[in-house]
Amino acid sequence: MTKIRKVESTHHWHSTSDGAGVLLRRVFGFDETGLLDPFLLLDFFGSDNPKDYIAGFPWHPHRGMETITYMIDGEVEHADSIGNKGMIRSGGIQWMTAASGIIHQEMPRRYEGMMRGFQLWLNMPAKDKMTAPKYQEFPAEMIPVAEPGDGIRVKVIAGEFCDTRGPVKDLEIDPLYLDITVPEKAALKTIVNPGHTVFAFVFEGEGFFDENVSGFTKTGTLVKLADGDMISITTKESMVRFLLVAGKPINEPVAWRGPIVMNTQDELATAFREFREGTFVKQ
Repeated sequence: MTKIRKVESTHHWHSTSDGAGVLLRRVFGFDETGLLDPFLLLDFFGSDNPKDYIAGFPWHPHRGMETITYMIDGEVEHADSIGNKGMIRSGGIQWMTAASGIIHQEMPRRYEGMMRGFQLWLNMPAKDKMTAPKYQEFPAEMIPVAEPGDGIRVKVIAGEFCDTRGPVKDLEIDPLYLDITVPEKAALKTIVNPGHTVFAFVFEGEGFFDENVSGFTKTGTLVKLADGDMISITTKESMVRFLLVAGKPINEPVAWRGPIVMNTQDELATAFREFREGTFVKQ
């Protein structure tokens, strides 16, 4: 029997800065550790003033987790310690699996107009934290769009929607990552895996994430959805555009400091010592 997920809790973004002084809005992060297992952090960066973002995120390490950078509008240049170089342009996605260790930099380019993008951090299970790093990058033209009707558009980055599968593959937590636009006075229902953590983050417009049309959500709000196998989205006088993200919980201890996420404090201490000594990158 189908069970539509209800809104379990709502969370609102707040202003902060990171990297070399990039102004951004944090949707969730360290203070909410465990709330959205396996997801650790979601940042939104958006500005029409290059001074807010041009300093970027100079060289820094990651271990034991993955970073997912999705550009709505703008460009970010990437380079890392295992030889990857590239430019994430409007509509493109970068999925970096740091695993045993990567040192990289992410430097936004000056953009005419509003630069907008997201970075999502994803934890890795203990058995995979010290495996070889991986890197996947896909431009906008490689990300399929499903159009189920009534003007609804769904960009499928990872996972599957209406027999359309995203290009990101070979990931342990079986992720779903969709960019969904629902026009005004429309409705969408979509299947999700029961038992998986599911959240929606609204970054344009407003909508209702409840079968009784009571879970009102506006721009800048994340809704965590209770368990079930389907979600329902309805709009009234406004359209809504949101990220729908889901994944299989890891259910393991989290030891997290800055850009490194392990299972124990000893593992964290080892990682930072190796970074200081120049032995951090294993591959």
